[in-house]
Amino acid sequence: MKSNINVNTENTSVSVRSIMQDGIFLSVLGNDYYLSYDRLPWFKNAKTSDIFNVAMYGKDSIRWDALDIDLGIDSLKSPEKYPLVMKRYAEETI
Repeated sequence: MKSNINVNTENTSVSVRSIMQDGIFLSVLGNDYYLSYDRLPWFKNAKTSDIFNVAMYGKDSIRWDALDIDLGIDSLKSPEKYPLVMKRYAEETI
C-alpha cells in the first residue's frame, strides 16, 4: 500500500497527515479524520502537492484552493448528515 507521510511538524489547525491508496488522513483542530476516495472522489487523481495544500476557511471549514474544494468541519464529524449530491444537466441542443 502506497503512503506519503507529511513530515511537517509545524503546529497548524489543519494538515494532511498521510495519503493512502484509498483515501487521506486529515487532522483538523486536533481531531483526525479519514476521507475515503469513495466518498470524496475529487482527491483520487489530484496532485499530492495540491492535497497537502489545505488551509482553514473561516472557523468551521477547510479549503483546498488548487482543487476548488471546501468542506465544512461538521461534514467530517457527521458525514451521514451530508449526503453528496451531484446534479447533471442535459445538454441543450438547438
